[in-house]
Amino acid sequence: MKVISTNISKPTKVEWNGEEIYTGIYKKPVSEPLLLENEIVAGDTISDRKVHGGIFKACYLFSSDQYPYWKEKYPNMDWEWGMFGENLTVEGLDETQIRIGNIYRIGTALVQVTQPREPCFKLGIKFGTQDILRQFIEHGFPGTYVRILEVGKVKVGDKFELVEESSSPLTTHQFYELLFSRKKDVEVIKEAVSNEALPLRKRERLKRFIK
Repeated sequence: MKVISTNISKPTKVEWNGEEIYTGIYKKPVSEPLLLENEIVAGDTISDRKVHGGIFKACYLFSSDQYPYWKEKYPNMDWEWGMFGENLTVEGLDETQIRIGNIYRIGTALVQVTQPREPCFKLGIKFGTQDILRQFIEHGFPGTYVRILEVGKVKVGDKFELVEESSSPLTTHQFYELLFSRKKDVEVIKEAVSNEALPLRKRERLKRFIK
C-alpha cells in the first residue's frame, strides 16, 4: 500500500433540510505532508466531533483502487483525490485483506486500523443524491479509519509497513458487512466483541445479538 494523495479541507457551508451547516467532506489534495495527531489530522476540518475525529477516527483512508468504480457511476462529477472525504488516498488498500487491529508504520506515524467509514448524509450532499449512501453500503469498500499510536508526518509516496498483524482474523470488509446485515453472523460478532481495536461502545452494542 502506498499514499498517493494527502487531503485536508476548510469548513464548507451547505444547506440541509432548510438549515445551513458546515462540513469537512470537501477535501482537496495538498502538497505538504500531513501531521497525524492523536485525535485529528493537523490543519483539517472536523465539523461534528460526535461522528468524526477522536481516538478511533483520527484519520480516514480510502482506496484509489475504488475510484474507477465510482467515476463510472458518477461521470459528471469533478473528480480529484479526496472525493470521499479521505485524508489519505491509498493505492492498494483492500478492505477484504486488512484486519482490524493491524498496526502500520506510514512515514513517521504509527497507526492502527480501527473501523470502516459509515456514510452519512453529507456524502449525499457532495454527490448530489442521497442514493449514494445505499450504493456505498452495498458496494462494501468503505475505506477505514485509523488510530494514531505515534504522532508523525505522512507524505505522498510513503509506503505502509506492517509492524504487527492483528491476532483477530476480522477484516474491515467483514465488520462493515456485519454492521449493515439484517441477519448477524454470531461468529463474526464474537470476533468483533473481543477485538479491542474497535471502540468499546460499538462492541457493547453488538453483544445484544449474542444469545
